[in-house]
Amino acid sequence: MFKRLFDVLGAGVGLVLLSPLLFGIALWIKLDSRGPVFFRQQRVGRFGAPFHIHKFRSMREDAPLAGPQITVGADPRITRAGHFLRRTKLDELPQLLDVLAGTMSLVGPRPEVPRYVAMYPPAVRDKVLSVRPGITDPASIEYRDESTLLARADDPERVYIEQVMPAKLRYAAEYVDHMSLLNDVRLIGATLRSLWSR
Repeated sequence: MFKRLFDVLGAGVGLVLLSPLLFGIALWIKLDSRGPVFFRQQRVGRFGAPFHIHKFRSMREDAPLAGPQITVGADPRITRAGHFLRRTKLDELPQLLDVLAGTMSLVGPRPEVPRYVAMYPPAVRDKVLSVRPGITDPASIEYRDESTLLARADDPERVYIEQVMPAKLRYAAEYVDHMSLLNDVRLIGATLRSLWSR
């Protein structure tokens, strides 16, 4: 209950304070490339319920048809504005709307696409999906340069499935085991510090 109240207040205040920035980013995206301002993609939420996550569009309009679901290094599908938005994580800000809608939390395991969730070990899957997915979590901080890491691999998707995803799941399970409002505040602070250091 307190976590949900914290989410609603945080997301609401964030949207109000950041509204000039959000409007500016939306305008930049429209001027930079053809296509919608927002990118919507199906992810798996709490208790396995599917939902559509919102991001600022950082790739070409035809990106889903032109490559894999993971993004690796200097992906040619990424737009000029998209490079900056991804590097600064500003493309994630529309997820504040998902938090208000109740499909996401400010802090929680990052939501995955159904294809990868189907590969989760059953016991871990049940634990990770027992809470709302979040905008940030320990794995987001640890793997903030995931795209660069995968770009060095001969088979990026295999490395993601066999190495990165299991590590992320360990972080997610640990978060669920020690979940608290104080821990969420600490993780938000750590996320902001990580972004500022970039």
